Amino acid sequence: MTEPLDPEQDGAQMSFDGRMSYGDYLHLNAVLGAQHPISGAHDEMLFIIQHQTSELWMRLAIHELTAARMALEGPDMRPAFKMLARVSRIFEQLNSAWEVLRTMTPSDYTTFRNALGQSSGFQSHQYRQIEFILGNRNAAMLRPHAHVPAVLALLRSELAQPSLYDVALRALHRVSPLPDAVLARDRGVPHSPDPEVAAAWTRIYRAPQAHWELYELAEKLVDLEDYFRRWRFNHVTTVERVIGFKRGTGGTGGVSYLRRMLDVELFPELWHLRTDL
Repeated sequence: MTEPLDPEQDGAQMSFDGRMSYGDYLHLNAVLGAQHPISGAHDEMLFIIQHQTSELWMRLAIHELTAARMALEGPDMRPAFKMLARVSRIFEQLNSAWEVLRTMTPSDYTTFRNALGQSSGFQSHQYRQIEFILGNRNAAMLRPHAHVPAVLALLRSELAQPSLYDVALRALHRVSPLPDAVLARDRGVPHSPDPEVAAAWTRIYRAPQAHWELYELAEKLVDLEDYFRRWRFNHVTTVERVIGFKRGTGGTGGVSYLRRMLDVELFPELWHLRTDL
């Protein structure tokens, strides 16, 4: 009979008195102790963990998007490409999370929905920050966060900065000059499609070998928005599958509100130019 393996004999550390362990490094006591169902319903744990893990992935997305924006403002854009690719993969993970949540039926959700009160994913300040970074800016969306001064200040600060696309357009401007109205636009509102921006990006796509970095940047942005759109679509279908056309717990129209969000374009010229190539 084979003797049970003793990992210590293979060099594994087995004693952590005074040493940092895996749980210590990751603060697992805090992370795994952060789930507090209040209804007693079996499926509430799924609901809590799905949203908490989504918030963790969004935290990483913000970390990467902020660094990518900074990199795009420097002399070498290339490090931003890896960061943007990583954000696309993050949204792939967020998309997969809906698959787990969809195992919860409408009957399951009704067992604890009333316990949520007015809380809603609509109030996620990290999601709002991601939208602001990507350029979907609306000062009215600050109001749900007015009760938390630090969060309100964070989001206001984001609205005062150029969006990721604004910074990308500055990089484009270095090769193909853009109008002052584009470069000095009001940062607090979304970018509006501009024919001169579309023409500049089209020139990049018609000669990719001559402008490879801008061409790669454009495709990384399209890839990111592609995954972001899929996340929005999966959000809509999951909500419709679970609550139908009821209003959301936060007071929005639920599915009707989310469907309107499907029409938002973050980088419009990069999508529209494909028709004219």
